[in-house]
Amino acid sequence: MIINWLPVLFIKVYQKFYKRKQPKCLHYPTCSSYAILAYKKYNFVKATKITIQRIRDCHPFSNRSYIDYP
Repeated sequence: MIINWLPVLFIKVYQKFYKRKQPKCLHYPTCSSYAILAYKKYNFVKATKITIQRIRDCHPFSNRSYIDYP
């Protein structure tokens, strides 16, 4: 899981600088926090796959509540 540190680094930079300009997230955990948890738990391919699924379904009209953790 050595390659997983790079996406986590990018996500943390996003959370620190860009996310403050965005409105509050509707779901808990947020998509970026969910992605960090996924990259810490799974290999790069699986973490990327479930992160993309989460981001794809993350909108106000989604029928998922997203309290699931990776």
